[in-house]
Amino acid sequence: MSKVVNAIIIIILFIAFFEVGLFSSYTIVTSEVPNINDLISLQVNTIAGFFSQENINEVLIKDPTPVTITNNKETAIALENLTKVDGVNIDSMNFTTYNDTDDKEIYVFIEALGYSSPNSTSKQIIISSNPEYKIIATGKAIYKNGGFEIDPNSITINSILKLF
Repeated sequence: MSKVVNAIIIIILFIAFFEVGLFSSYTIVTSEVPNINDLISLQVNTIAGFFSQENINEVLIKDPTPVTITNNKETAIALENLTKVDGVNIDSMNFTTYNDTDDKEIYVFIEALGYSSPNSTSKQIIISSNPEYKIIATGKAIYKNGGFEIDPNSITINSILKLF
């Protein structure tokens, strides 16, 4: 016999043993005779459900949606206080969400660049325009006055990365 025929026979035997095991375990658990048509249709519907369009769309990773925030200054001050950096660049702040922006309340991902304090032990002040930290945070934004405002008390820091 050819290898293809052997593979088909093995697959058929596997399915047959699986079905016999399913029917016998159903009989043991429920103490009733199984309805073979219902069990087979349940299996087919379950397998078809894995490949349905709705499930495939939920698994796919969506691109984040940019969000315009109206209280940038308050958000930057909250980030400074939480991360203990000396400054946050408001112009470089990015706000994105995976939620639907039609909602009244959304969760926002915040990315910002932070500046550290000058070294006070060297007796000199160094002014640098290069940020030293990348701050990644999340917060809750509420739709108010024609735009989204982040609640400064809801901001949590996910990570602070040192830039070299």
